[in-house]
Amino acid sequence: MLNRKQSILAPMPDALMLADYADETLTEKAEIDWVNKIYVQRALRAFALISLMSVCANTPITFERHPKLLYITFATDTFITVLYTAEMIAKIRGRGLLRGEIPYAKDRWCQFDAIMLLFHYISLGLHLFQLVWPEVYAAHAYLSILRAPRPLIMIRFIRVFLKFNLPKTRIKQIFKRSGQQIYNVTLFFLFFMSLYGLVGVQFFGPLEYHCIKNDTDSANVTFNDLAIPDVYCSPRPDGYVCPQGMHCVKLEMAREQRGFNGFDEFATSFFTVYQSASMEGWSFVMYRTMDCLPTWRAVIYFFTLIFFLAWLVKNVFIAVITETFAEFRVHFQQMWGNRAPLSDGISQQIIVIDEQTGKWRLETVDENKPKGHAPEFCQKILRSNWFHLGMLFLVFANAVTSASVHYTHDEQDWTNYERIFYVVELMFTALFDLEVLFKMWCLGISGYLKRFAHKFELFLAVLTTIHMEPSLFYHSSLTYFQVLRCVRLIKASPMLEGFVHKIFGPGKKLGSLIVFTLCLLVITSCISMQLFCYIPNFSRFETFPDAFMSMFQILTQEGWIDVMDETMLQTGRFSPIVAFYFILYHLFATLIVLSLFVAVILDNLELEEEIKKIKQMKAREQSVGTKEKLPYRLRIFTKFPDRPQLVKLPRMPSEFPIPKIRESFMRQFVSHEIDEPLIFAETVPATPLRSPKTITLDVISTAADVKSQPSPDELQASIQALIRDAYKRKNMLNDAELLSRQGGLLRDRARSVRGGPTNISKGKFTQDYTRENGDAGGLASRREQDIDMKLLQQKKQQAEIRRFQQEEDLRENHPNFDTPLFVVGRESRFRKLCQTIVYARYEAIKRDPVSGKEIKSSYKDLHRLLGLVTYLDWVMIVATVLSCISMSFETPFRRIMDTPTLQIAEYGFVVCMSIEMLLKILADGFFFTPKAVIRDTGGVLDLFIYTISLVFIVWMPKEVPERSSVQFLMVLRCLRPLRIFILVPHMRKVVIELCRGFKEIFLVSILLIILMFMFASFGVQLYGGKLARCTDPDILTREKCVGVFWRKVFIAKMKIPPAPENTAPRMLVPRVWSNPRNFHFDDIGMAMLALFEILSFKGWLEIRDMLIVHLGTSHAIYVHIYVFLGSMIGLTLFVGVVIANYSENKGTALLTVDQRRWCDLKKRLKIAQPLHLPSRPDHNPLRAFVYNIIQNIYFKRFMAALVLATSALLCLSWTSSEPHTVFLTTISVVFNWVFVCEVVMKMIAFSPHGYWQSRRNRYDLLVTVLGVVWIVAHFIWMNDTTNSLGFFVTILRFTTITGKHATLKMLMLTVGVSMVKSFFIILWMFLLMLFYAFAGVILFGCVKWGDNLGRHANFQHAPRAISVLFRIVTGEDWNRIMHDCMVTPPFCTRTPGNNFWETDCGNWTAALIYFCSFYVIITYIVLNLLVAIIIENFSLFYTNEEDALLSHADLRNFQFTWNIVDIHQKGFIPVKRVKFILRLLKDRLEVDLDKERLYLKHMCHEMERLHNGGDVTFHDVLNMLSYRSVDIRKSLQFEELLAREELEYQIEEEVAKQTIRSWLDNCIRKMRMKQKGQQSLIHSLRAQNEALFGAGPERTTVAADQESKPETRKRKTGVAERAGSISGQLGRRYLQPSRSDATEPPLPEHRETGRLSSGKSTRGRSGRTTPAAKGLAEVMEGVEKETPVVPPPPAPLEDSIGEEKLATEVEESQKKLAEQVAAIHEWYAREMENLSDSDSDYDDTYMYI
Repeated sequence: MLNRKQSILAPMPDALMLADYADETLTEKAEIDWVNKIYVQRALRAFALISLMSVCANTPITFERHPKLLYITFATDTFITVLYTAEMIAKIRGRGLLRGEIPYAKDRWCQFDAIMLLFHYISLGLHLFQLVWPEVYAAHAYLSILRAPRPLIMIRFIRVFLKFNLPKTRIKQIFKRSGQQIYNVTLFFLFFMSLYGLVGVQFFGPLEYHCIKNDTDSANVTFNDLAIPDVYCSPRPDGYVCPQGMHCVKLEMAREQRGFNGFDEFATSFFTVYQSASMEGWSFVMYRTMDCLPTWRAVIYFFTLIFFLAWLVKNVFIAVITETFAEFRVHFQQMWGNRAPLSDGISQQIIVIDEQTGKWRLETVDENKPKGHAPEFCQKILRSNWFHLGMLFLVFANAVTSASVHYTHDEQDWTNYERIFYVVELMFTALFDLEVLFKMWCLGISGYLKRFAHKFELFLAVLTTIHMEPSLFYHSSLTYFQVLRCVRLIKASPMLEGFVHKIFGPGKKLGSLIVFTLCLLVITSCISMQLFCYIPNFSRFETFPDAFMSMFQILTQEGWIDVMDETMLQTGRFSPIVAFYFILYHLFATLIVLSLFVAVILDNLELEEEIKKIKQMKAREQSVGTKEKLPYRLRIFTKFPDRPQLVKLPRMPSEFPIPKIRESFMRQFVSHEIDEPLIFAETVPATPLRSPKTITLDVISTAADVKSQPSPDELQASIQALIRDAYKRKNMLNDAELLSRQGGLLRDRARSVRGGPTNISKGKFTQDYTRENGDAGGLASRREQDIDMKLLQQKKQQAEIRRFQQEEDLRENHPNFDTPLFVVGRESRFRKLCQTIVYARYEAIKRDPVSGKEIKSSYKDLHRLLGLVTYLDWVMIVATVLSCISMSFETPFRRIMDTPTLQIAEYGFVVCMSIEMLLKILADGFFFTPKAVIRDTGGVLDLFIYTISLVFIVWMPKEVPERSSVQFLMVLRCLRPLRIFILVPHMRKVVIELCRGFKEIFLVSILLIILMFMFASFGVQLYGGKLARCTDPDILTREKCVGVFWRKVFIAKMKIPPAPENTAPRMLVPRVWSNPRNFHFDDIGMAMLALFEILSFKGWLEIRDMLIVHLGTSHAIYVHIYVFLGSMIGLTLFVGVVIANYSENKGTALLTVDQRRWCDLKKRLKIAQPLHLPSRPDHNPLRAFVYNIIQNIYFKRFMAALVLATSALLCLSWTSSEPHTVFLTTISVVFNWVFVCEVVMKMIAFSPHGYWQSRRNRYDLLVTVLGVVWIVAHFIWMNDTTNSLGFFVTILRFTTITGKHATLKMLMLTVGVSMVKSFFIILWMFLLMLFYAFAGVILFGCVKWGDNLGRHANFQHAPRAISVLFRIVTGEDWNRIMHDCMVTPPFCTRTPGNNFWETDCGNWTAALIYFCSFYVIITYIVLNLLVAIIIENFSLFYTNEEDALLSHADLRNFQFTWNIVDIHQKGFIPVKRVKFILRLLKDRLEVDLDKERLYLKHMCHEMERLHNGGDVTFHDVLNMLSYRSVDIRKSLQFEELLAREELEYQIEEEVAKQTIRSWLDNCIRKMRMKQKGQQSLIHSLRAQNEALFGAGPERTTVAADQESKPETRKRKTGVAERAGSISGQLGRRYLQPSRSDATEPPLPEHRETGRLSSGKSTRGRSGRTTPAAKGLAEVMEGVEKETPVVPPPPAPLEDSIGEEKLATEVEESQKKLAEQVAAIHEWYAREMENLSDSDSDYDDTYMYI
């Protein structure tokens, strides 16, 4: 049924041609054999690298600093050019230029080599020109641009490493699909950028107003006339108002003077939007717009821009790269290799039997392990754990010693301190050297070098020993190998060691990506250097190290806009080309290269397919164990003696009341030997269980026996027999059900249609079943696995029963169990009343009280929202929200203690929460009850928040000293918003999922801490005490750093020269000898803080520049290596781990490939909806003509182009003062009238009702109506308000372009569904931000402003604090804001004992904890959850058409077919029409009636039994097809697989019974017809006699009956017409209304007569044959019949009897049926042509439901 493509994991045929993409085809000619020599090929590759080095040194500044390089590079280029020329000539001679087997001009690598040789000649000519005429060349230095493509020669060097053999078709297909996906996502990204670019132009326009001094000429403004710092303003009162002495003036300056960003026109706005989307510098643009225009515009615009572009749309690139990489890794596996097992390399593990315990265990043995010359005593020491622990302790002690180094800037002599530290390091180095020698002595040199860990230790020992040489190498770059010993600490934790091995193995995979990134940097750096090295006085690209640092800076996104702006400023009129170049590089580097790192990490975290299945089994077994155990707070009752409540019986009833007696009481009298368990063992026997012993109860018959007291053993035996008998009677029914179900399961395996793998494809595939990894799997293992699945399901049920039984035992034996506060009765009315109040909930799903069916209602989402939590929780959510709103009005100067209006919400919250806590405690208990309030972390947090709120409202302190416990209490009070995600279950689930992945996040944090510690220790030893300088740059010594000096004041980035007669603004500053303000390496703490800031790509430029200025360019390597390792690799670990944990918690991490595809398919089917597309109205020529016009592809393209043209009118701002506004609005009016005509035409073609069926048409109608309203208002008023309305309508019109493009629609669905699914994650992030905002107001609300804390960014009130925190989430200068909040005396004023609102100092410790914790939680964890959701939804909507279980084309095919059959477009049809749908399906969903007749019966019967023969919906049929189209054994999970196989077995049995019954009915019918046929001769003779002797009354009656039958048939085949649905007379007669069609009355059911059945006729629902028909309506009627048709006896003809007539009518019936089927398919093809356009207005493939 589903013709699935073969998986890419399947083995490929040997005969398939494979292509080597590593190098060009070798030439096999004897005369040029030297080209094919291995050493020649290697030499040519080496010269390619030398050529790259030569071009990297070819710059004017490099030749000026090193004149000899001018001649060295010329000689090198000459030799390489001659060599490559000789190679090209040799290859052309051997292979031919244009003719031959593989000519030179047609080989891909030969073409590349020829182009590179051409650029070598050009470069050589320029070099010669520079040598001969240096002055002339200096005037034309821009010709170096022609040398820019030459660095691509490095591809010739690295292409040798691309050793992988792939089928040409497959590799082209992968590249084509990957390139198409990247192109589509880029197009989607450009759509959003264009949208925000147009909105920015209309929202803001040119930002040209500045505050300048009064009486200043606006045409000659200097820096002295501007405010300090420069500030934008607004001439209207809705913006920033200039201070006294200044006024707001519009400054008209050139683009080079005022900067390249802004919203002047669309191009500039587009450029600014991209800068903001990179989250670099966006906040300053937002602050500028806030000063010029109303604040709400800037906040809404930039916040949504960051959310959509930076967090959602850009992360789609990660999804694309991840999906693409998943395909590539299958083919690259040979190049990368498999992950090696984690072992020591020389030891093996074998299974041995312990002699003492008799159990199996793994023992490590060293086979053929070489031994050294050391005695056995030393060997034992080496193998002992104490030796390894001692060495790890030495490593730890060495790390602590390195971390203890610190420097202070005083007058003391540091020589003695360094000498002591040198001696300590020398001792550690000697000890580690002795360790290496000792291991070599014990293991031997060959045995020692077999382990990688030993090689690493030897490497460190040699280099650290060299490092200890004091005069040359001590405190040099070799110090890094000294601190590298910390890596050995990873061996101390096997879990951490395994995690590292899992992440970074195999090493070739991540190593290949690192090499690729470095090659990209080298190539782009050299190209950029050649493009811009000719610019004088421009240091960014004058040498290769400078160019490399600039391109690496763009890769990290830190300050990349400065690099681009400075280069654009220097290039002048070529600045747009320069901007395009840098944006293209930034887009590729940040969105594709960095996404590759995430893809590699995710691939390393991916499990093998078989391991996934094993883990699924283990996860279910663990869940069984956890469900059986009671929590510890309930197990405490088992420590107390049982105190059951006994019941006194007045008399003994005739039958022992077993159900009335507690089972826990009865088990006290049952011995272990004859105890009959309530729950069966794991394996259930095929026969009923019997007790091991048979104990009979003696009947007491005599009075003497009655009087004699029985012995205790007799009493116990009697009670045991009674109890055992009761157990048998009680569980007899359950036993029978369980055994019958298991027997049915085994029969299911043997007799199901899907019993064999070949049946899955329904005859379309004949290949053997293979697992996902390609191994063949047998049915025997599958059967065993199925039985294991059943046993797991039984275990799960038994675990739940056991846990329930444990709780029941505790209730029976402990009266205080499940009693709230040990006071409220367990079954008291008061408790039940409290439980009713606590658990009262809105019923979201309403059901019919009689039938129990769900009552369909509108606004389902609203009902589900109301039923999300209980009424009590809704009350508390509202109370908490109101309290948080009240807290947002609190400021350091408007405190709750002094404001009675703010205390109202506080008292209300405490009162409401007190009532809530009391009700919940009385209903469920406090701690020692099953549903206690304090049963998890959420309950503890609830109690904590309530306690803090209660203490605060009772205390209400008037004085809050800084850094006091009272201030800490106020900070804890800010936790109140977090209570909302405790009340909402979906948000609580998000927190639980994050906490489950804490282990992996913790391991990644440890790895990053070790990395930071190593680099921090290295930095302290090399740069400690060396970064301090005088604040006056002209003073170089500490002794002269005294007094004050004049320092220039920064005003603005605008290029405005100062006035000639005035100097630039400046101020007196004291000279101070100190470290840089925000970082230093004097101690390990500040060094690690600086490196932690670098992890976020922030602050590393300042450190790099400081090291270059003070210590030299070579020391910048330290920062670049750390940024690359820590930021680009370390942070991607966070992304990968969070995504992997999200997938694991969602249950998708352990799913196989087929299971994941099945889950995606179910999600797609859930949101798929019918098309409701009207068909062509052939009965109305005018409507049909209009229909043809609007369905024409050129008309649709014209309307799409018109939408783009209308949107292009917004490229300039629509303001009344601009002269172009009237012209643009007039054109927009004309275009809107065209859209009105489009709507009218569609309504004519589709009819108003048909037009309204599409959601997109409704949206277009809304936009068109708004356009008409705007046109009327525009011609009446024509002001800025109407212009704004027109801009709004045009933006709405621009958004309709996504529905006209299939790719944009798919990606829009990805983003839309991601937003819906991430709603609670976003809400949780907002609540966290709200908590931090409230805490920030208390901690930093009064801190003095600094470099980054200012008028726009501060913590004076909660809304402003939220905007600052949102800026920190994007990483925009968060470290500088943190340092501003760390300000301490003498830079601020602090008086001991004052309140926190009376000082302007910060809090160093609180700021460190506050900002670092917020940045880690939000940026590293929460935002990565959005990436995980986008990846999940991208695979949901953007699946590969080949490997998808049901592709988008299949769904479209089904939607088109459903649209044809569903006449009244209600979404449901009669079950009798399902067979007609199945017949019309094509392509992969097609059902072959000749080969799959039985399978068709099964599908129809499944639909009939779904609703007991009632109507079936769109999703019912689609879900059935999805189940029938997949291999359920591979795609379904265990529980779903068991349920589905049981259902299919039942359907198979029922269909078999109906088939047998139908066959018997046919046999009986044929026998009856045969008997009637024998009597036809007598009837014919009688008729002839009647004709001779006259007709009697009987003949008249028969003739009348025969005349009435055709009328009945004609009346029955007539079909009422349906307007606007099915086209033409042919379509109207093909579909007949049914009982579900409310607009038409149902036709009476009659039995058809006069036709005979045939063996090839179709089957009805009951499995009986139904006759063929002349038209489709009759075919449908035959299908819809529930009872078999009994044909009448045929009319006698001359020279014929009944049997001959039967064969003739059968043949005629078959011919007529074939004609009707052909007519059906012709009509269906025409309908599909009308519906097949992918950009149809009714393309509602997926809708949110």
